[in-house]
Amino acid sequence: MSTDRISSLDDDASERRFDDVVPYSDDETDNELDSSTERLDDTEQNRVNQQTEEKWQPKSEYTWKVKANDRNFNNQFTVTKYGCIKTSKYSGNAIRTYKYNILTFLPKNLMEQFKRAANAYFLILLILQAIPQISTLAWYTTLVPLVVVLGITAIKDAVDDIARHKMDRIVNNRKCEVLQDGRFQTTKWKDIKVGDIVRLHKDDFIPADILLLSSSEPNSLCYVETAELDGETNLKFKMSLEVTDRLLKKEKDLESFDGLVECEEPNNRLDKFTGTLYWRNQSYPLDVNSILLRGCTVRNTEITHGIVIFAGADTKIMRNGGKTNFKRTKIDQLMNYIVYLIFLFLILLSAGLAIGHTFWESEIGNATRSWYLYDGEDDPPSYRGFIAFWGYIIVMNTLVPISLYVSVEVIRMGQSYFINWDLQMYYAEKDTPAKARTTTLTEQLGQIEYIFSDKTGTLTQNIMAFKKCSISGTTYGELCNAVGDKTDRVELVDFSWNSYADGNLKFYDHYLPQLIRSGKDPATREFFKLLALCHTVMVEDNSGQIVYQAASPDEGALVTAARNFGFVFLSRTQNAITISELGITRTYEVLAILDFNSDRKRMSIILRTPEGQIKLYCKGADVVIYERLDSNTLNREVTEEALTEFADETLRTLCLAYKDISEAEFAVWNKRFQAASVSTSNRDEALSRVYEAIETNLLLIGATAIEDKLQDGVSETIETLKKGDIKIWVLTGDKKETAENIGYSCNLLTNDMTIYDGEAINDMLNTMQRNRANMAEGKTNTILNANTIFPHDVKPAMVITGSWLNEILREKKRRKNKWFRRPKTEDEKKMQIEKDQKDEAAKEKRQKDFVDLACLCTAVVCCRVTPKQKAMVVNLVKKYKKAITLAIGDGANDVNMIKTAHIGVGISGQEGMQAVMSSDYAFGQFRFLKRLLLVHGRWSYIRMCKFLTYFFYKNFAFTLVHFWYSFFNGFSAQTAYENWFITLYNVLYSSLPVLVVGVLDQDVTDKLSLRFPTLYIPGQKGSYFNFKKFFLSLLHGIIVSLIIFFIPYGAFLQTMGQDGEAPTDYQSFAVTTASSLTITVNFQIALDTSYWTFVNAFSVFGSIVLYFAIMFDLHSAGIHILFPSVFTFTGAAPNALRQPYLWLTIILTVAVSLLPVVAVRFLIQVVNPTETDKIQMNRKKYEIELRPKQSRPRSFQRNASVRRSGYAFSHQQGYADLISSGRSIRKKGMRSEPGVSSSRTHETEGANAS
Repeated sequence: MSTDRISSLDDDASERRFDDVVPYSDDETDNELDSSTERLDDTEQNRVNQQTEEKWQPKSEYTWKVKANDRNFNNQFTVTKYGCIKTSKYSGNAIRTYKYNILTFLPKNLMEQFKRAANAYFLILLILQAIPQISTLAWYTTLVPLVVVLGITAIKDAVDDIARHKMDRIVNNRKCEVLQDGRFQTTKWKDIKVGDIVRLHKDDFIPADILLLSSSEPNSLCYVETAELDGETNLKFKMSLEVTDRLLKKEKDLESFDGLVECEEPNNRLDKFTGTLYWRNQSYPLDVNSILLRGCTVRNTEITHGIVIFAGADTKIMRNGGKTNFKRTKIDQLMNYIVYLIFLFLILLSAGLAIGHTFWESEIGNATRSWYLYDGEDDPPSYRGFIAFWGYIIVMNTLVPISLYVSVEVIRMGQSYFINWDLQMYYAEKDTPAKARTTTLTEQLGQIEYIFSDKTGTLTQNIMAFKKCSISGTTYGELCNAVGDKTDRVELVDFSWNSYADGNLKFYDHYLPQLIRSGKDPATREFFKLLALCHTVMVEDNSGQIVYQAASPDEGALVTAARNFGFVFLSRTQNAITISELGITRTYEVLAILDFNSDRKRMSIILRTPEGQIKLYCKGADVVIYERLDSNTLNREVTEEALTEFADETLRTLCLAYKDISEAEFAVWNKRFQAASVSTSNRDEALSRVYEAIETNLLLIGATAIEDKLQDGVSETIETLKKGDIKIWVLTGDKKETAENIGYSCNLLTNDMTIYDGEAINDMLNTMQRNRANMAEGKTNTILNANTIFPHDVKPAMVITGSWLNEILREKKRRKNKWFRRPKTEDEKKMQIEKDQKDEAAKEKRQKDFVDLACLCTAVVCCRVTPKQKAMVVNLVKKYKKAITLAIGDGANDVNMIKTAHIGVGISGQEGMQAVMSSDYAFGQFRFLKRLLLVHGRWSYIRMCKFLTYFFYKNFAFTLVHFWYSFFNGFSAQTAYENWFITLYNVLYSSLPVLVVGVLDQDVTDKLSLRFPTLYIPGQKGSYFNFKKFFLSLLHGIIVSLIIFFIPYGAFLQTMGQDGEAPTDYQSFAVTTASSLTITVNFQIALDTSYWTFVNAFSVFGSIVLYFAIMFDLHSAGIHILFPSVFTFTGAAPNALRQPYLWLTIILTVAVSLLPVVAVRFLIQVVNPTETDKIQMNRKKYEIELRPKQSRPRSFQRNASVRRSGYAFSHQQGYADLISSGRSIRKKGMRSEPGVSSSRTHETEGANAS
C-alpha cells in the first residue's frame, strides 16, 4: 500500500485496493510523518541544519544530508545522547552484534543470572549462613556451589559472546578501497564514513548503502546479487544517473566531486529510497534503482564507484535486524513459578516448625523441666523460635537445590550436540550440517504450535524449470517417443544437435524437438520464436558463453527453454533483437516494448520481421490474455483444458498470443504511443491506455507450464507436521498468485478448502464488530465470534496480502499537517487522549478477532508482506494465543520474524547467511524441520520433563525427612543425616542417573516418532510437566519421605542387635535412612527409564556403589584421626550395616517406596494407556512394518474456480525502459558463436522476492 493511502478506514472504503501494492514503509510513524526527525531536538542541531539548507537549498523535505568527499561537513550534524554527550548523527560503518565487553561482562552477566529466582535465593541463603546465630550449616557449603554455577554459566555466555566478537571483527575488518588524499587506498570497513567515495570490484561485498556513481560497464550498469537480503540468487541491475556516468569515470573527477545528497532518513524498507543529488547548480532525482545495499554482492561488473549514504547501523540490512530478545522456554518460566511456590512452601514449613520449637521451649525444654538441655543462654522461647525459623530455612534449602540449573544446562547442551551430530540432518550437497546455535531452547522444540515460514529459498529451491507446454491445442511434455506415442520409458531428450543448448533442461517428450526440426507444424516454431523474442532479458558474452540476466526467474527459464529447442536469443540493441532460429541468425527491428506491471499482468513486443511484416507478440496470465483474444481464435477451449491440467499439477502457467499489424494501423497507434511516452503527468496511466488499444484481437498460440521447484520433501514435511497439530503459515513478499500456487504445490492448500481473501476477512471482522456493538445496545442476543462466523461445513484457509493486513489490523498511519497546527486547549487534549485510548482498545480487539479467525483456518498464507509485517504477525499470535511459535527463513528479510518467534530457524548452505546468523537453529533444507521437531524436539521435551519431575521428587523425599525428624528432636533444626551426605547427595549419589536419562532417554525410536506425529501433541499441551505434575511429584516425595523416616524409626524402637547391642543411636539411624533413600531414588529413576543402555545401568548401580564406598571411607577411623572435627561419624556405617535386621529394614523401606509406583503404572497402562504406551506395546510390530516411504506423485486436484495463472513476473517493471533508453547495449563486438551458458537466472538459481 503506497504511503499516500494513509487515511482512516472509513476514508478508504471508496478506494480501490490492489493485492500487489507494497505496504507503506515499515519505519513510518505518526511522529516521523509529523516532523522531520526526532534526532533534531537540540538548538545547535537546528542551527546547523538551517545553515546547511540556506546554503544548498531554500526549502527541503529531506533531513539526511551527505556531501561527497567532505567529512568535516558531514561531521557537523550531531545528536545529543544521555542529555549531555554529543555524537555524530551518522553512524560509523562498524557493526556490533555482541552483548558484552571487558568492562560490562561481569555486572551485566551477573545481573542476568540473578534474574533467576533460584540464584537470587541462594545468594540470600549465603548471607544468612554468614550469621553464626542462625547458621546450622557452614557458609562455604552454599558459596562454593553458587560460584561454580555462576562460573559455568558465565563461561558459556562468554564463549558465545566471543564468537560474536570474532564474527564482528571479521566483517568490520574486511577491506575496501576508499578515495583519500587524491587516490584510492585500501581501508577497513569499520573506518568507512558517510560521504566517502568507494571503489568496488567484481565479487566484492558491498560495505554500506551506496549511491552508484559510475561503473566499468556501458552506461554505468552494475549487477548485484541480493542473496544476503532476500535469498534470491538471480541478478538484479542497478543504474547510475546519466550525468555521473558521463563525468565521474576517472579518479581525478571523483576526487573533485562535491555533490550533496539529500534523502530520506534511514529506514528498513529494502525496496524504497527517495532523494535528490545537488551538483553544479542542478538537481537530479534519486530512487532505489541507483542504490547498492549493504549485504549485496557485486557480480559481472569489474569496477564500481559510489558514495556512502548510510553506514553501519543506519544501513537497511541492519535496520531490518530487529531487536534481539532474550528467549526463555515455557518450562523456564514454569520453573520460576514453581521455585516461587517452593519458596512459599519452605517459608510456611519453617514457620510451622519454628512455632513448634517455641511451644516446645516454653512447655518442655525449659531449664526447670529439662535441666540437662540448658545451654547457658536465657533467651525467651519466642527468640529461640525466631532463630529456629532461619535455621530450618537453611536446613531445608535443598527443596530447591542449586544443582538444578546446572543440570538443566548440561542436559540442554547434550541435546544440542545430538542435533549437531545428527547425520540425517546433514545436507551433503552443500556440505551443511545441522547446527544448534543456542543451547537454551531445546525442549521448546517439542512444544511448537505455529510455524511461520518464508517461501523463496525456504520452501522452494529457487529453481524454475520448463516442464510442459500446449501448442495449437496439443500438450507436450509427457513421456513420448520420437513418433509421438506415449511410453513408460523415462529418457531425457538429447539436445546435442543444438550447439547452443545449455545441457540443463530436463525434458522427456522426444516428439516435440522432432516436430520443430522437421517443420511439420509451423505453430511449434512460432511458439518458441515468441519465447525468444518477447522478453526483457539482457545477454552478455562471457568468454564465448552466452549468459542471460533476467528481471524475473520465470522469464529467464522461458528464454532458456527456447534456446534449448533451437531458438536462441543472441543479442539486442535499443532498436533490434537478434536470435538464431535453428541455426539461422535473424535480426528483428524492435518497434515498441509494452512492459509488464502488476496491473497489466502481461508484456508485449512489437517487431518488424526481416521480411518487413509487423507482428505483436504477447505473453501473460491466462485471465488477461483470454479477454483480449479474437473471437475467431482457434483452440481456445482445448488450451483452457490444458491450463487446468497444468494448474492441477501446480505448475505456473502462462498464455502466448500474437497479432499481425498493418503499417497503417501501426502508424496511427505509434503516434499515440510516442505522445504518451513523453507525457509529463500520469505517464503510466496514459501508456496503459495506449497498450490496451493495440493488445486486442489476439490469436492464441498456446501455453507454457513452469515448475517452481520445491525443496525435496517439503510436501511430506508439511503433511506430517500438520498431523502433529502444528499449524503452518507462509509469510512471503511474493505475489498472491505465486504464493497461492506454492501453497497448493506443498500440500498446505488443498482443493477441499475454501479460500478467504483480505476483503472477505475484513467483511467478517466488520460484521463481528457491528454485532458486538448491537449486543451492547441490546439490539440482538446472537453472539457472533470467530467460532461461529465460518460455516460449519467448510474447511477455511486464508490468503491475505500485506496491504489488506495493514487495513484489517489498522496499522496504517495518518499523515498530519506539519506546516501549521493550531495549539490545542486542555479539553481538546483530554478528548484526544480519550479518543486515542478508545481507538487503541478497538484496534486491539480487532487484532484479537483477526488472530482468532486466522487460527481457526487450516492454512494461512500472507503475501506481499514486509519484514516488519512478518514479525508483527508472529507477535500477534504470541500475544493473543499464548502459543509457542517457530519462524523459519533464509534471507535478511526474515531476520525480524526469526528474532520475534520463540524459536528461530535459518536455512543455511545458501549464499545468504543473514538469517542463519540471527537464528537459534540452522540446517540446509526445510525437510529437516520435521526431524528437528518430531524427534529431537519431542525427545528433548520428554527428557526435560522426566528430569524435572524426578528431580523435584528426589529432593522432596530427601529434604522432608528433616521435617518428620523435627517432631522427635524438639524442632531444634537438627539434621536427620550426616553433613557430608547432605553435601554429596545432589552432587554424587543421585545426580548421574537423572542426567543420563535427561540426555539419552527415548520413549520410542526416531522412526516411530516420525511415523506417529500425534505423539507430538502432548508436548504442545504441556502434558508432561505442569503444575499438576509438580504437585503429584510433591505428593510422591512427601509419601516417600514418610516411608524413609518412619519404617527405620519403627525398626529402631525397642530393638536389640545380633550381638546383644542395641544400635538405636542417632548415627545408625542416619546411616539407615540415608542408605534407604539412596537406593530408593536410584531405583526410581530406573523405573522412569524407557531406553536402557550400558550407561544407564552403570549410572544407577554405580551411584549406589559409590555411595557405600564413600560412606565407609568417611566413617573410617583413619580419616577421623586426620580431621576429627569434620568427620564425626566414626565407625557408624560398619557398626550399623553389619546388623542383618538393618539390611532387612532397608530392603523393606525400598520395597514399600517402589512397589506402589509399579502397581499404579501397570494399572494405568492396562486401564487407560496413552498413545505412547500403545506404540511401545506394539513396538516390534511397527518396526517390522517400517519401510522407506515411496515418493508421492506430484499430482493434486484443484478446483476449477481457482485462478490458474501463477506466472511470477518481477515485482518491479522489467528491463524495458532500460532497453528502450539505449543504455543497456553491451560492449560492442558481442560474440554470437556457440557456447554453453552458466546463466544465473534460469533453472539453476532463479528466485522470487520473498
